[in-house]
Amino acid sequence: QVQLVESGGGLVQAGGSLRLSCTASGSMFRINDMGWHRQVPGKQRELVAHIIVGGAPNYGDFVEDRFTASVSDTDNTLYLQMNSLKPEDTAVYYCTARGWDARRQSAFNLWGQGTQVTVSS
Repeated sequence: QVQLVESGGGLVQAGGSLRLSCTASGSMFRINDMGWHRQVPGKQRELVAHIIVGGAPNYGDFVEDRFTASVSDTDNTLYLQMNSLKPEDTAVYYCTARGWDARRQSAFNLWGQGTQVTVSS
């Protein structure tokens, strides 16, 4: 079955940068779109970036040109380059992916396990 594995979270000072990665693994599948969401305890989960494979990414309003999302078709990996990080960017970041699992003959809509991003002031 298709699985998502995230990496790249951590602790960074305000103004710093981090790069998150999310790789979809499995066999005989096709990804249609991928994205990043984030959640702070006690608050609603919010969209960070969404990208349809082959298309341009869309971003949450708070991104303000600080983040760049991209997808590598060759290894089914979604990246999120985050620059000029602010303390309010502190959250758990979740990768998502939707597509078709040809082995199971079914669509999938997956969430990763989440990776913590902490920005200190």
